[in-house]
Amino acid sequence: MKLKRIAEALDCGLEGDGETEIRGVRGMEQAGPGELTFLANPKYAPKLKNTRASAVVASQAIPGLATLISRNPYHDFARALAMFYQAPRPAPGIHPLASIAASATIGEGASIGPFAAIGENVTIGRNAVVHPHVVIYEGAQIGDDFTAHSHAVVREFCQVGDRVILQNGVVIGGDGFGFAKREDGSHYKIAQSGVTVIEDDVEIQSLTSVDRATVGETRVKRGAKIDSLVQIGHACVVGEDNIICSQTGLAGSSILEKNVLLAGQVGVSGHLTIHEGAIVYAQSGIGGDVPAHTRVSGSPAFDASEWLRAITAFPRLPELLRTVRELKKRLQELTQTS
Repeated sequence: MKLKRIAEALDCGLEGDGETEIRGVRGMEQAGPGELTFLANPKYAPKLKNTRASAVVASQAIPGLATLISRNPYHDFARALAMFYQAPRPAPGIHPLASIAASATIGEGASIGPFAAIGENVTIGRNAVVHPHVVIYEGAQIGDDFTAHSHAVVREFCQVGDRVILQNGVVIGGDGFGFAKREDGSHYKIAQSGVTVIEDDVEIQSLTSVDRATVGETRVKRGAKIDSLVQIGHACVVGEDNIICSQTGLAGSSILEKNVLLAGQVGVSGHLTIHEGAIVYAQSGIGGDVPAHTRVSGSPAFDASEWLRAITAFPRLPELLRTVRELKKRLQELTQTS
């Protein structure tokens, strides 16, 4: 594909030879002749001196290198990558080895792979891609342009919006973790009668579980992106455009407002609110509400700037403790002699 055609498709400016043939997209260190790379962070600009790429996406022209001039280089690089890579999909239509209930409704343009199982009274919109071994339970309602990879599961009566992507092994609407203790100390399972609702443009990565509510619903709102190995407990609300990174766990009834970012291995204790725009750094433990547009870190988590000062002091605590003990001893000696 000629560089000028890519520039037109991305609505980017072009500096350099638009007739350059581009056959792929790669990072600047791996790219070779005939490939497009990108520069999103100016601190990596020196690496372009050694790149073998034929062109770059950047915010301004790069001397000696054909440049697609972009207001958002990382976004346009991602768009260019999509022009060259198309993920495989099952053949159009329903594979003869798929199991589709007679009462299910499948929209036009679907690709349903072998050994997929779709239950009674399920509705799936147009252009669905359902890979082998996906299971959709009874009564699930799913919108248009749905993609589910192998071993993803949508449980009974759950609702999934348009353009939702479920990666391998995702479970939508598994039972919430709820038990009542009997008088003899044993545990009685509480029926998880609620549902899970996944709104439009959500992507959920491999082996993540979004539990159904005991009553009511668990909801993941529009545009949220959830990484692999994340646990969303029952009756949680994940807000619009949230980013939740791997190995994070939300206990039941946690509420995340818009544009919250949880880094890896964050633990949220439940029945609390992380307000709009908050950032929670990796391995933090959240035990109370987090105010809007704040950054917190640590376990228990507190203001990230204070945490950085505290963690800097932490290795010096033995030395500080010795100093305090010596000062205390000297003070006692002075008191005794006076």
